[in-house]
Parts: sequence; C-alpha cells; structure tokens
Amino acid sequence: MARCLVTGATGYIGGRLVPELLAAGHEVRCMARSPERLRDLPWRERTEIVKADAADASQVPAALEDIDVAYYLIHTMGGSRHFADEDRRAAEVFATSAGLAGVRRIVYLGGLAPREHLSPHLRSRAEVGEIFLRGRTPAVVLRAAVIIGSGSASFEMLRHLTERLPVMTTPRWVASLTQPIAVRDVLRYLTAWASVPGEINRAFDIGGPDVLTYADMMREYAAVAGLPSRVIIPVRALTPRLSSLWVGLVTPVPSRIARPLVESLRNNAVCAEHDIAAHVPDPDGGLISFRDAVRLALKKIKEADVATRWSSASTPDAPSDPLPTDPGWAGGSLYIDRRAIRVPASPESLWQVIESIGGDNGWYSLPTVWRLRGLLDRMVGGVGLRRGRRDPYRLRVGDAIDFWRVEDVIPGRLLRLRAEMRLPGLAWLELSVSRSDGGTVYRQRAIFHPHGLAGHLYWWAVSPFHGLIFGRMPLNVAAAAARREARRPGRA
Repeated sequence: MARCLVTGATGYIGGRLVPELLAAGHEVRCMARSPERLRDLPWRERTEIVKADAADASQVPAALEDIDVAYYLIHTMGGSRHFADEDRRAAEVFATSAGLAGVRRIVYLGGLAPREHLSPHLRSRAEVGEIFLRGRTPAVVLRAAVIIGSGSASFEMLRHLTERLPVMTTPRWVASLTQPIAVRDVLRYLTAWASVPGEINRAFDIGGPDVLTYADMMREYAAVAGLPSRVIIPVRALTPRLSSLWVGLVTPVPSRIARPLVESLRNNAVCAEHDIAAHVPDPDGGLISFRDAVRLALKKIKEADVATRWSSASTPDAPSDPLPTDPGWAGGSLYIDRRAIRVPASPESLWQVIESIGGDNGWYSLPTVWRLRGLLDRMVGGVGLRRGRRDPYRLRVGDAIDFWRVEDVIPGRLLRLRAEMRLPGLAWLELSVSRSDGGTVYRQRAIFHPHGLAGHLYWWAVSPFHGLIFGRMPLNVAAAAARREARRPGRA
C-alpha cells in the first residue's frame, strides 16, 4: 500500500478522496493551508495533517517527505486576475519539490477540452498538467469535463437551472457536446492510481458512457427528478460574462465561479480516447450513466448525506486573520454588538436551534432584510445567501452557511461564524450557550474589524439595521428553543 499526500483536502474532490484512499488501505497525509478546517471531519484521526501552502517552496518539501503518490487537487476558481500566474507558480514549486523528495507519482485532476480556443481557466489547468508531465516525477493527468455528484458546482448549476426555469432562453453553449462523469467514477480512477504499477507519464481523458449537450442534460435531469419537460430556447447574444451573471442570479453558484464553468462549456468536451481502461479496468457493470449519476446525487441530497460541496473550499479572497481578542486588539478599532437573554429551555434544545441556523432554517430575524443583504452581496460579486448548508442539522468546522463560514464549533456551547460576504473589513458572529443561576442563557456577539475609512463608514451606515436584526435574533432563537423543548419526549 502507498503513502499518499492529498492536497486540496478541504475541497470538493479532496474531501471525498481521503476516505476512499483510507478504505483502500493506503496511508494518507493531508496538506492544507488551514489544517483547523479538517478538525471535525470523520476521517481526521486516521490521517496525518501538515500545514503548507502549495506555492511556498519552504513548506512543500516537508509535506512531501516519504510520500509515494501525491495528489494535486488545487485550482483557483473565481480568484484574482493573476490566477494563472499563481497556479503556475504553485505547480512548479510542487513539481520541483516532488522530484527532490523522490515521490513515485503525481496525480492531477484537470479539465477536458480541445487544445484550441481554451478559456483562461482551462488553459491554466492544461498548463499545470504540462508542468507535471515535464517534471522529474512521473505524472498521471486525468482530464474530466462536467462532474456529476451531490454538491459539485457543475451539478448545482445544472440542478437549479433546470428546477427553477421550466421555460428558459439559453446561450448557444447549451448545444456544445460534453461527456459528463459521475463523481464516484472520478474517485475510483483517482484511488486506483495509488497502486497502479509502472512509471507512467501521460494524460488520460476520463468521461462517462454518455455524450450529451447541456440542453440534453437539463432535459435528462428533469426526467429523473420527475419535472415536466423543459422548454429551451437558445439565444446567440448571451456572452459567457452575461451567462455567468444569469447563472449567478438563478443558482447558488456565484457568477465569478460560474464564469469559468460556463466558459468551459463553449467548446465540445468529449473524450478522444479511453486508454485508461488498460491500467484501471472498467467495473463489471460499466461506468455510471448520466441518469444514474443524477439519481445517486439526488438521493444523497434528499438524505442530507452530502459529504462535501463546491462551497467546502473557502472563497478565493477569504481572509485568514484570527478572531481578534478583545479588549484592545492590536490592530485598531473593533466594533462589537453583544446580546444575551435567558431561555425557557434546556441547553440541549437551545443548542439544537443554534446548530441548525441558516439555510432553509433561516436566521430568526427579518428574513426579508437577510435576503436583501444576500442580494446586495451577489450584486458586488459575493456569494450571497444561496450556498445554504451541507447538512440541515449538523455543522463542522469549514462548513459554509449562506455567506458565513464555520470557524469554530464547540458542541453544546459555541458556534463561531466568519463572514465571507464582500465587506470593507472582517466580521464574525458568535452564538453560545451557557448556564447561569440554574437557567439557560443565550449569548450573541457580532464582531467587526474595519479596514480603513470605508470600514468605519460601513459599520455606522448599517448599525441601525444591526439593531433590528441582532436585536430580534435572541428573542426568536429563545422562542424556537422553547418550542423545541416542548416537543422533547416526556414533556407535556
């Protein structure tokens, strides 16, 4: 069995690959810039975690020490204008470090596309693949098109477009051919390369058994989901930029992440070969069909059993600053809104309300104002409220909740959220449970560290709304906890 390094373990594919490798008997080390985000994952205690940035040549060599197979699952989506330079630099550091460390194989998951007329993101992914193939360490580059699985950005985009728009005018890219692949088959391929023998250095196209247009996929999705037939009217005038704004409006996927997905659909993305079967044979029942992949994904969503989502990874410009200590954080002004209320319920009932906050469960105050704040965030390129939750009742560090990220969870006691909306500063929301004089107390802190004059102006401009939103939250949370307490077994 191999000693494997998985980069991108906090992301959609990486978070699912780790347990697959462990189940296959391999040893796994995870490399992450924020190891604390792996703390609550069910496989955490069975892995080794190292802190390293893939672009930092002083950190990567230690992460690759004594590694047989290194999985490179890093790619910037919706980041800065210089994302291609950043991806290139990180790949070069990783390839060089792997060669010096004596790594037996690098496995990289890239994008499937023709060589000509590539979008900037697909061109960057192709360049990263070439960097690994030219390196000292043998590399296997797997090129996939649309990945179908619960929680993937591509699937969420397809699902919400189809479910919300029975009649839609669509860009011409809906007529491009693509070869979607089930996430289970992607994970099977990735896992297999930990044990395939030989010094293989080449790229492989991977795709499912169906070749479909995007319009076909929407119609097929509707059929599997039991929806009426969708009417699709192509319109040539919709550019990728306009299309991504439209996708950002209709689906949970922000326009800056939707754009590279849309741009990748402009050209046909069909496998030119299936040579991988010589090294990783197809399963007895064949590769998973598009319809079966959709069924499996919808089943996982219905059962709230989504292991990772596209939002598992932080937004590209998410800050890494620690929560300021108060009083007097060495960094300037700090605005804090504190609330507390006694709750006529047990700590257990109150915690259940806190842990289920957000998403479809709402924020217990002025839902229209929350929706408006989410819309404003999306209008300036933020994530808005539509990310929802991975699980409606349980949280773990790193989960996204609407435009917040779970920064810390102490079960039964504390939930700390970091804002990932577009703000001129850093913001946190803390919800906690405590006991006082034999009763239950709900405590709430909204914390804001402004950046420059714009940050101070922002706080004072929204303070009246904070008074309404944060003022009502404790009352409504307490009432929800009391209702939950009344439903507990043994209660009248």
